[in-house]
Amino acid sequence: MKKSKAMLTGAVEGGGTKFVCAVYEWNDATGIPEQLAVCRIPTTTPEATLHACISFFNEQQKKGLTLEATGIAMFGPLQLDRHDPGWGSTVSTPKPGWSNIPIASPFREATGTEVAIDTDVTAAAMAEYQWGAALHEPVVCYLTVGTGIGLGLLVEGRPLPGPARPEFGHIRIPHASQDLFPGICEFHGDCLEGLACGPALALRWGKPGAALHDNHPAWELEASYLAHACATLMLTLGNPCIVIGGGVGLRQGLLERIRIRTTKLLAGYGSADPEAPNYRIRQAALGEDAGLLGAALLAYRQACAAHTIA
Repeated sequence: MKKSKAMLTGAVEGGGTKFVCAVYEWNDATGIPEQLAVCRIPTTTPEATLHACISFFNEQQKKGLTLEATGIAMFGPLQLDRHDPGWGSTVSTPKPGWSNIPIASPFREATGTEVAIDTDVTAAAMAEYQWGAALHEPVVCYLTVGTGIGLGLLVEGRPLPGPARPEFGHIRIPHASQDLFPGICEFHGDCLEGLACGPALALRWGKPGAALHDNHPAWELEASYLAHACATLMLTLGNPCIVIGGGVGLRQGLLERIRIRTTKLLAGYGSADPEAPNYRIRQAALGEDAGLLGAALLAYRQACAAHTIA
């Protein structure tokens, strides 16, 4: 990435419970940019939420913080085909009231900047590749396990070309015979997300994961389901770097359980090193900041591309 002097970019992380908006300064693109201003907005209706976000950026512009570009890391699925009239909009999302909502265009019109948009997990993967647990790895899978389960996939630091992103949380995995819980996905029932996301944990066991002790049987079952996901990724993509994040994914002790079970599932197949899961599956390093930093990076790349064209 080329160096940029005092470039300012906007960043938006759109989540199911809150939106986080920030302004970043890029004095040196080899380091993490400096956050100059930030606000957190509850996710309510699209109209109210987006209006509050845009008001934040308008206020920053009035203070003299002129943005060169805005990056948006948004829950999906999203329409990412720039040739489609609906580019930058949500499509059929489980979040009530948020399907088919334009996201990118309101920010572009209000801020007068070019906008880059991608899924929240893709943005988090970009941040972990640039500064975190997957530093410059050739193939990166960022698997977030929280309210939902999502996957950000990068090759050489870039998302795969095309109008869509992986919906890996909805793959089908073996449903453990001892697990009588039917799953909660409104589309598929017992897909990966339906069995292993945070709300599934809470409904199955009667309390949220944060309230379950470390030796609770929930964690062996959770590790089993996530190990099936990791084994699928390792066999499909040739031992990528898998970074696990999210509120459930970062649970202390869960990573080690996942590594052990993934190693058993692979049984030495598909790699010259049967211990590959022990160092190819990693814990996210940037925590809750990954998505917002990824949004800032989207904006930075967009601004650099505009300068190059100019």
